[in-house]
Amino acid sequence: MSQTTADTAPTAATAELEARIDDMCAMRDTRREDWDTLAFQTKAGPQYRRAQIRYIGSGGTGNHAGDERALAAEHFTFSNMLLPPGAEGPEHTHHDVEEAFFVLEGKLEVTIHHGDDSASRLLGYRDLIKIPAGTARSLRNVGETDALFVVMLGASKPQLPTYPPHSPMAGISRD
Repeated sequence: MSQTTADTAPTAATAELEARIDDMCAMRDTRREDWDTLAFQTKAGPQYRRAQIRYIGSGGTGNHAGDERALAAEHFTFSNMLLPPGAEGPEHTHHDVEEAFFVLEGKLEVTIHHGDDSASRLLGYRDLIKIPAGTARSLRNVGETDALFVVMLGASKPQLPTYPPHSPMAGISRD
C-alpha cells in the first residue's frame, strides 16, 4: 500500500516502487500445498506422502517454472514442506548444494548417513540443521501433528537429488 496521504498524489516513482515491491512478495494466502510434486515417491509406500509449498524457486523437487506464484530464484530456493504424522523424506543426497531445514511446527527427526552408519537429531520449533552438499540425509515426522518446516537450498536451480541403491526410491521414476 502506498505511503501517500490524502493531500499528495503518488508519483510515478512511487507507483514503480509499489509494483516492484509487489513482485518481491509471496504472501501466505497465495501459496498452496503441492501434494503432487513428490507423489511419485508414494509408489514406495504411503509414508512418503508430503507437500511442498513454494515461495522462491522450485527447490530440489523438479521444474516448477510454470508456478507463477513462486518468486524467481536468483541464489537460493525457499519453500515449506508439510509432513503428516509418520511421514518420511527418504534418504537422498544433494550433490551440488547445501540444504537447511528450519522447523516451524511439529517434531522432525533428521538423519545423516554414511555407508552403514547414521546419526539423528530431533528438531522442534525454531530448530535448524544445515546439511552440506554431498551428505546423505533423511527425515521423518515423529510427532502426532503435522510437521511444517522451511527448506532452503543454496542454488537457484539445484540438481535433482539422488537416491542410494538401498533406498526404496531407487529405480522409481518421477512419472
